[in-house]
Amino acid sequence: MSNIIAGNYNYITPYSGAYAAGSGMSMPASVCSEAEKPVLNPGQSTAVSPGRKSSPAECETCKNRKYQDGSDEMVSFKSAAHISPEASASRVRAHEQEHVSNAFTKAAKGGGKVLAATVTLQTAICPECGRSYVSGGTTATRIQYPNENNPYMQNRKAQDAASLIGRNLDLAV
Repeated sequence: MSNIIAGNYNYITPYSGAYAAGSGMSMPASVCSEAEKPVLNPGQSTAVSPGRKSSPAECETCKNRKYQDGSDEMVSFKSAAHISPEASASRVRAHEQEHVSNAFTKAAKGGGKVLAATVTLQTAICPECGRSYVSGGTTATRIQYPNENNPYMQNRKAQDAASLIGRNLDLAV
């Protein structure tokens, strides 16, 4: 990744004082300094951590990071969208909860029941600024549907019944 930022950025602090060439007055340092990097993520720290390329306020990777859902369900993030690193945990968790909700709806429509629903969130560290963020999530669900006409299910029930015969004995003395 290059430190060169494409585009024409004019982040100049407004100067309200009088300035005339040769008058002995000088422009403020914030206007004169071209080495100042643009603030891409307002409200973030401008301190560069050791071993990192930029500060969280100047991190282009965090500014351009987009999330997109790859499943075939109708949920949020079907088209790529930006989430800030601070909001990534709650937004990804909410998105994965949509998948869990869809599993319960699907099970209810088919007469089944949800046996398990597991949500896993993955985290990562930004290589440019060092901030941690939630990089994605997965949802795994298990749904059981009753199927009395299936010969395998009928055989399983017969085996279960055979193994339970004689297990309990009630005797009256």
